[in-house]
Amino acid sequence: MHTVVVGTSGVTASDVLAVARADARIELSEEALTALAAARGIVDALAAKPDPVYGVSTGFGALATRHISQELRTQLQRNIVRSHAAGMGPRVEREVVRALMFLRLKTVCSGHTGVRPEVAQTMADILNAGITPVVHEYGSLGCSGDLAPLSHCALTLMGEGEAEGPDGVVRPAAELLAEHGIAPVELREKEGLALLNGTDGMLGMLLMALADLDTLYKSADITAALSLEALLGTDKVLAPELHAIRPHPGQGASAANMLAVLKDSGLTGHHQDDAPRVQDAYSVRCAPQVAGAGRDTLAHARLVAERELASAVDNPVVLPDGRVESNGNFHGAPVAYVLDFLAIAAADLASIAERRTDRLLDKNRSHGLPPFLADDAGVDSGLMIAQYTQAALVSEMKRLAVPASADSIPSSAMQEDHVSMGWSAARKLRTAVDNLTRVLAVELYAATRAIELREGLTPAPASQAAITALRKAGAEGPGPDRFLAPDLAAADAFLRDGRLLTAVESVTGPLA
Repeated sequence: MHTVVVGTSGVTASDVLAVARADARIELSEEALTALAAARGIVDALAAKPDPVYGVSTGFGALATRHISQELRTQLQRNIVRSHAAGMGPRVEREVVRALMFLRLKTVCSGHTGVRPEVAQTMADILNAGITPVVHEYGSLGCSGDLAPLSHCALTLMGEGEAEGPDGVVRPAAELLAEHGIAPVELREKEGLALLNGTDGMLGMLLMALADLDTLYKSADITAALSLEALLGTDKVLAPELHAIRPHPGQGASAANMLAVLKDSGLTGHHQDDAPRVQDAYSVRCAPQVAGAGRDTLAHARLVAERELASAVDNPVVLPDGRVESNGNFHGAPVAYVLDFLAIAAADLASIAERRTDRLLDKNRSHGLPPFLADDAGVDSGLMIAQYTQAALVSEMKRLAVPASADSIPSSAMQEDHVSMGWSAARKLRTAVDNLTRVLAVELYAATRAIELREGLTPAPASQAAITALRKAGAEGPGPDRFLAPDLAAADAFLRDGRLLTAVESVTGPLA
């Protein structure tokens, strides 16, 4: 099994994905353990002094003015976890919770939080045992950290609340810890606060969305190329010299991908045949410009994610010179913005894909294809309602593109008076990514059927590879009406797990 070693300098995006999605094993480096012990020594020294220090010997948030006596501090840390574990709604996905908990461990191991080494080790042990705290959909405002979600994780460390075992069954956390020989943690000064105060949930979801969208943008270039072929469009608009004079990197990459897919096609260039047209419609001709803008948005979001991965987000933080200082680094605005940007880009990519699909189905605009790609139009409805489904998905994605980060609801008696809503931005982006996959699957299904209906014309070798692999995956080709949902589900799975990309790249080589 792959092992991820956590040090003081952070982790990589691939490390997070390995832990969240592939159950990679976690080890703490000696460097991290040394840094944890050193920072803890500073916190212990401050805790022994009579002067109040936020998070160490005071209350929290709007209650920070109260100095807490030593005999009540263990209760204080336990209480903050219990009271903040106030999430509601459906359970959050296992991969999100694992990413959330692992990223908090990453920051703990930076040596800036003052958490004891044994607490960090317990976090690693719980993840390695496949125990997943029950975290709920609602409870984070994306400021002062993803408080409620992280609190539910900290509750499991204490042996309280509920968690899912490696068998997928939800049980009391105490039982699961005992079965795996893990002792519950009794939190000491600052530790409860340090376990709750980070952007880990929104960052974890951003990293997973980036990985998924990287595949989806390549897939969108493929489905756009297939639609161009099916509509007998021209590939001249994809020429590198045209994109070089407007040098957006994403646009150039997208055009190059489409050109690679269309190499040696017998369908392109027929736009001057029976129904001549000077130019293809925007949804076909401008595909690289729209997908390319989304790709450049991905690149910006990736830069933000890399910076956040290199960060130690906590309040207060332990500095190398021994000071423990309050700060505002927990504010989720940098991450929230790019989560919203990605939802906007995904909605636009879905929208242009739906327009191409609608063009394929309309006999007045499809340049010789049968209405709705039906076998016997009138008796058969063909893919009419597949486009309805696609339109419904796109409509929802447009609603999800409304930014969460533009909103703020003050909390904690106006102490936390401006929040990021980054968790909400991340949650809606996950839905948008799922919907984009389905939208592209419908375009894929329609475009491949349309190509097969172009009798006497030979598609590009890469296109044919996609069609052959899709048919083997269970999405059938042209014919009389049949129960359509299974075919669409097969196309969705084929695109979602990367088989479309694999089939095409077997001909083209790696796409950009």
